[in-house]
Amino acid sequence: MSTNQLPQAAATDVSGGGAPDARQLRTILIAVSIALMAVIASVSGLNVAQTHMAVEFGASQSTVLWIINIYTLALAALLLPLGAIGDRLGRKPMLIAGLAVFGVASVAAGLAPSAEVMLAARVAGGIGAAMIMPITLAVITSTFPEEQRGRAIGVWTGVAGGGGILGMFLSALLVDIADWRRLFVLPVVLITVALAMTVKSVPNSRERSAHSFDTVGALVSTVAVVGLIFVLQEGPERGWTAPATLTSLAVGLVAGAGFVAWELHRRDASLLDVRLFRERGLAGGSITLLVVFGVQAGIAVVLFPFFQAVLGWSGLLSTAAMMPMAVMMMMTSGLAPKLAARISARSTMAVGIALAGVGLVLMALFVSVDGGYLSILPGMLAMGVGMGLSMTPSTEAITSSLPRAKQGVASALNDVTREFGTALGVALLGALLSAGYRNAIDDKLHGIPQGTADTAREGIANAVEAAGSAGSHAQDMVHAAQQSFVDGWQQAMWAGVAVMGVLLVYIALRGPKTSAPAASPDEAEPTETVAAR
Repeated sequence: MSTNQLPQAAATDVSGGGAPDARQLRTILIAVSIALMAVIASVSGLNVAQTHMAVEFGASQSTVLWIINIYTLALAALLLPLGAIGDRLGRKPMLIAGLAVFGVASVAAGLAPSAEVMLAARVAGGIGAAMIMPITLAVITSTFPEEQRGRAIGVWTGVAGGGGILGMFLSALLVDIADWRRLFVLPVVLITVALAMTVKSVPNSRERSAHSFDTVGALVSTVAVVGLIFVLQEGPERGWTAPATLTSLAVGLVAGAGFVAWELHRRDASLLDVRLFRERGLAGGSITLLVVFGVQAGIAVVLFPFFQAVLGWSGLLSTAAMMPMAVMMMMTSGLAPKLAARISARSTMAVGIALAGVGLVLMALFVSVDGGYLSILPGMLAMGVGMGLSMTPSTEAITSSLPRAKQGVASALNDVTREFGTALGVALLGALLSAGYRNAIDDKLHGIPQGTADTAREGIANAVEAAGSAGSHAQDMVHAAQQSFVDGWQQAMWAGVAVMGVLLVYIALRGPKTSAPAASPDEAEPTETVAAR
């Protein structure tokens, strides 16, 4: 079934007094990219301040992790409902409101006197981010003409992919040269600039629907996402068979199944027409983003302990070491639309996936304690190029699979897929690394005092910290921990290679057929334009 066979119940109002010229389009793209950067940077930026928060708030590690994770949980849970509301109420008002909420939450987090206030501020920040993130992409897809849309989406995906690493670097720099609370200066500055540019230059567009908002679908989807993301975030900490983990998994799965059943029942007035997943574009794009962002996030989990515990680098230097991969990702995201126009979206995605897989192979084969950073740099560069090439056509495949009146939902679906992939990659590759490390180090702790050996089994950072109590065996224990980490690293890399191989076969057989956006129902009918901004 193609999108232009689906029922149409909406038209679109576009406010702006005519099509934007090239200068205004550049300003719009810069505005939404800055807004997106603020949201993405806040996902990972607080990781560099874990120790500082634990000391200042007197908080446990579990509480600190909740301060970090609650933002992502709120963001992922509310993306679909708020993306759909933005389609109806107007994308510009929703973006402005989201920027305001996010900015106030960032200020509150920076001034928070306690862990409880920080948690509340992070929840509010996640809500604001969920108002911003889907709208940034929806503004692009509803504003840019078709011939320029791919390039603009390439910039958006580059920021979405590399922005987390860039945000972590800037956050680590602020922590290193100032106080950890200065972390929140960065998003506040970005939000202020984005807000001013949005008010001045971003046009408004909205859906006019004859149907009521799908409140039941919005609530059920929120429950499903919360349940499943909670499992992925808390499973490694609480244990995969812990009652809370299993309960959350059951709630997430039941709510997910209920959401699909409800959307099929509601059909024309659904929050998300799940029948569209039969289409190659939506299915292939979603699966690719899920896997690619999962592998990227998992690689970050593996890389930071390698830089800090194996190579002995600072947090700032470790973050800077990730930048080549982010830069390559952002550069090739912008080039991907041109390549897709020449060889098709499916071929571009396949090339990107293959290169990302090659990068994993290189890092698995050549990583070593003695080889240091140079032993993994070629693999990181190949990964960056591959992810950049695969992300842009995947995002465009998703957004072009839904009608223009549903671009907030399309964008939200793209973002939810990214968040699920990120959580899944961190959980699975992190678990593989930990298991590989423990299995490898068990046979290398002979002669080490029992208590010290048990500490060393918990992780490489613990082993390095406990080496001082190992006496004459200290150097041997550190070397054993470093080598065991490399063994666990290789296990995680080969698992990533296997996943990327399966994805490559799937995309080769079932990827999007063309790079051109599919015709949508609302584009087949006259679009009403009003001259008020």
